[in-house]
Amino acid sequence: MDSNKKLGLIGRNISYSFSKKFFEDKFQKLMLKDFSYDIFDTKEIGDVEGLFSDPQLLGFNVTIPYKEKIIDYLDDLSDEARQIGAVNCVLVQDGKKTGYNTDAFGFEKTLMLHKKPYHNSALILGDGGAAKAVKYVLDKNGITSKTVSRASELNFDNLDKETVREHKIIIQCTPVGTFPNVEDCLNFPFEGLTEEHLVIDLIYNPNYTRFIINASEKGAKTANGYYMLEQQAEKAWEIWNFQKK
Repeated sequence: MDSNKKLGLIGRNISYSFSKKFFEDKFQKLMLKDFSYDIFDTKEIGDVEGLFSDPQLLGFNVTIPYKEKIIDYLDDLSDEARQIGAVNCVLVQDGKKTGYNTDAFGFEKTLMLHKKPYHNSALILGDGGAAKAVKYVLDKNGITSKTVSRASELNFDNLDKETVREHKIIIQCTPVGTFPNVEDCLNFPFEGLTEEHLVIDLIYNPNYTRFIINASEKGAKTANGYYMLEQQAEKAWEIWNFQKK
């Protein structure tokens, strides 16, 4: 019997994937011949049903735009995933499909690496699945936050430099500026930034988004999404391999 364990990533229009390379490198390093990691580029979330029918499927990562939509197809959620309302990692065990959120773990690691005592309030730019994980971590660490999105009361049209100045952590959670659209940038009052600001852009490709470049020109401390991505992937690996009930 073939004991191949299948992992992968589901999303839409996935032109490149950190995850595939990350896990294939890991299989090689650990000399695991029976693992594979594939890209499941799905036009509709319903296509995931076909994936679940594969008996060799051990689990998968979830990216834009399915982190919230996938929940309807799962049997159970971890505490974090339930509170956040978004899933980026699924474990399939004995036919049971459980959703986890390892974005929260990855973001918390990134935040704690850079956070200073005066970083006690934040602006979250965007309101998708990643933004929800960010808010969960900020709440958990007693950092007050406001969300800025197209639909929120505080939005990209009325956000002013005074509001930016008052919030010393800025987390960019939208896909704006992702490769290949590297010159795109959110409408944001960069002049409100100071040297006390910590600006985290969750994008990792390119390494330095236009948003990060603009922020660093104002003296802000900046970080991209690479470390978060690495950490959430390590956490997913742990879930797939050590989550024995």
